[in-house]
Amino acid sequence: MNVAASPALRSLTLAGLAAALLAAGLYVFGTQHTPDYTTSLFGVSGQDTLSLKSWLATGVLAFAVIQLGLALWMYGRLPFVSVAPPQVGSVHRAIGAAAILLTIPIAYHCAFAYGVQTRIDTRIAVHSIAGCFLYGVFVAKVVLVQSPSWRVPDWALPLLGGLLVTTVVVLWYTSALWYFNDFKLPV
Repeated sequence: MNVAASPALRSLTLAGLAAALLAAGLYVFGTQHTPDYTTSLFGVSGQDTLSLKSWLATGVLAFAVIQLGLALWMYGRLPFVSVAPPQVGSVHRAIGAAAILLTIPIAYHCAFAYGVQTRIDTRIAVHSIAGCFLYGVFVAKVVLVQSPSWRVPDWALPLLGGLLVTTVVVLWYTSALWYFNDFKLPV
């Protein structure tokens, strides 16, 4: 084993383990928890939560798109635009924190009202698994961001950021868009 690769391998392993443990823990909780369909969200319960969660999820999607644009700017991947000034990193972190905070009420309601359901239909199964995956990927990204930069391969943070954005899109598609499209997914 290359000794120089060892710190990077340790960082990646730690991030992967943290992600797997959190995602698996959420999945196990969700499958073992007895759903309580009367669980309220900001005083709203039942079918009325769908509108509230759909709009919150749309906010998360908007933040994810902004995050993607900021990340592309920071990595110098936007055509005809110079590399971002250092302050953009702080804005990126603040918007990322706001996006994750906005997911918490949605996830709370989904976890306690419905749990993880994989046998009802494909849309719900994909949504349930993606919800668990989202927090696993988020934790992996936080672990790598907190690692010294020399311990993180250049490809790791963009990969995790891309997975986060993709997972947000999948979650939005299988929930908010389904709701806004009269309980049907456009194919």
